[in-house]
Amino acid sequence: MVTTFLLIMVLLVTAERAFELWLAARNRSLALKSGALEYGQKDYRLIVLLHSAWFVAWIAESLLRGPRLDPFWPLWLALFVAGEILRYWCVITLGRFWNIRILVIPGAPRIRRGPYRFLNHPNYVGVAIFLLAAPMIFGAWVTAVVASALNAALLLAVRIPEENRALRSLRRPVPEDR
Repeated sequence: MVTTFLLIMVLLVTAERAFELWLAARNRSLALKSGALEYGQKDYRLIVLLHSAWFVAWIAESLLRGPRLDPFWPLWLALFVAGEILRYWCVITLGRFWNIRILVIPGAPRIRRGPYRFLNHPNYVGVAIFLLAAPMIFGAWVTAVVASALNAALLLAVRIPEENRALRSLRRPVPEDR
């Protein structure tokens, strides 16, 4: 039963990530056609590496521990669902502007509706919840703690400052030679 639940979760996350990669590629293409500028290419690779390592570690740790549910798994599952709802609220709110890369279309208005009314970076909150809760459902606490710490460091030290610089560029005219 637990192994089946783990398999369902792995398939769900795999399908979701495949969809998000497709959507991000489509939105990136649309944004670049609209004159978007891309920021943070280096930290993008770090994020991909972190998320890939998290996925492998979560599955490996769950299997090595002998697939079992954490005693608090209903709480972790509820947090996982809450993180997913927040993440997809962001995706829907941003529409064609949503991406896993940092893309800024000069002259485009900053989105201030949906979860962006309350937080500057709600998608990152949803991702942080997701990275913590999914492994914790199966008691993979090492993966949850290490990935969460690395994700927080990457977001706070690199990604969010880079995204904030990119968003500030919305207020400045773009030089003609770009």
